[in-house]
Amino acid sequence: MASSPDVPSTGNTPENPGSDTSSDTPDATGAASGGERRGRVRARRAAVMAVPATLVAAGLAVLTAQGALGVQFAISGMPFTVTATELNGTGFEQFGGLDNMAEGSPNAGDSGGQVLIITSAIKHATLTKLCQSVDLGGTNLLITAGSGSEKVSATDLTTDSTELSGDAAFNNIEIGNDASTLTKAGVKGPIGVFSQQADTVRIANLRQTNYATTAGVFKLPGLKLRFSGSGC
Repeated sequence: MASSPDVPSTGNTPENPGSDTSSDTPDATGAASGGERRGRVRARRAAVMAVPATLVAAGLAVLTAQGALGVQFAISGMPFTVTATELNGTGFEQFGGLDNMAEGSPNAGDSGGQVLIITSAIKHATLTKLCQSVDLGGTNLLITAGSGSEKVSATDLTTDSTELSGDAAFNNIEIGNDASTLTKAGVKGPIGVFSQQADTVRIANLRQTNYATTAGVFKLPGLKLRFSGSGC
């Protein structure tokens, strides 16, 4: 961010351009009093500008944790693969939607910048041997975690997927709900959209093609990030 322009010092105002009055004359301590004033003004401005940004960030964090936002950012349009040997979750919801790329994205192709996705929301989730990879063309950005005794854990987890596979089991599942009436994970989808929800979900040999992921808290024990010739 560019720095704010200095506030004109006394004696160097538009009414007195180029004046050489003593505004920048060192005082008895050897410091330039005008420079001190400008420094204080810049510090105050920086503090004032930081407050709204902090409030906005805190508000987004709260809304994400409450499941009120789901995925609302502009996606890159580059899919990524996620795998896990096992996912266990409490508070599960799933419904359809659309993700949007940034305007003018080179990844839009003939899609108009939109991707038809399935949003999966889980209130509390654990994943064993998580792997995530993004194909960058000739190499893959590879992330792994949860391969040791401690599993990956997440709260208020949402994923926007175009493909999902595995061996799934649900407890107390409801199929055919209106997405706007869901209650299990705290996320509500668009009214009139088909959805399902369950008290718990378990998926073995999970594999997803995702375009977006959010979480209120995401803990990745044993995290490793690297480039690799192969993906997940």
